Amino acid sequence: MKHEASRHRRSIRLRGYDYSRPGAYFITICTYNRACLFGEIADDEMVLNEAGRIAEKCWHEIPSHFPHVRLDTFIIMPNHIHAIVILAEQPVDGTDVGAKNFSPLRPHATAVRRSSGTSQTIGSIVRGFKIGVTKWMRQHTDVYNVWQRNYWEHIVRDEQELHRMRRYIIDNPAKWATDRENPVAINTNNRASL
Repeated sequence: MKHEASRHRRSIRLRGYDYSRPGAYFITICTYNRACLFGEIADDEMVLNEAGRIAEKCWHEIPSHFPHVRLDTFIIMPNHIHAIVILAEQPVDGTDVGAKNFSPLRPHATAVRRSSGTSQTIGSIVRGFKIGVTKWMRQHTDVYNVWQRNYWEHIVRDEQELHRMRRYIIDNPAKWATDRENPVAINTNNRASL
């Protein structure tokens, strides 16, 4: 019965959208049960603990595994990560082919299409990152469940939206007291949003 229920789980992805398309994506990845695993906020700054430094290291390694990815602004918070990831049409080699197109290109507008499949998608990038952090956590801590099952994403449409999301990421530690991801947030009626 459990297997049957899992087949009908509602997806939070945009139906029919190709998440391997070049463009900018804002993503949020949360820890399991919002556990604060990666450090703490002190004086409006994020102070990473050892697990947080490993998460940061794994994040920086993403382009080694996905050469078409350019990492933009990101922050590792106590229990979540906000990041902007830019997918280029071709591997990034100093020239960001496709990365200037903030809203992902339409299929007919791309000069050369990468092969389709799931290995070049936002989902596969997030999955690979989660696996790396989870492996370290299970080997070095007593934490077994590190991440929530899914992640949240938003397709960045234009440069104005990109700047707004960058600012949101940069300001996130200073707004931790009212952050919707903070398990002990205060003044929850006035939480900041994108």
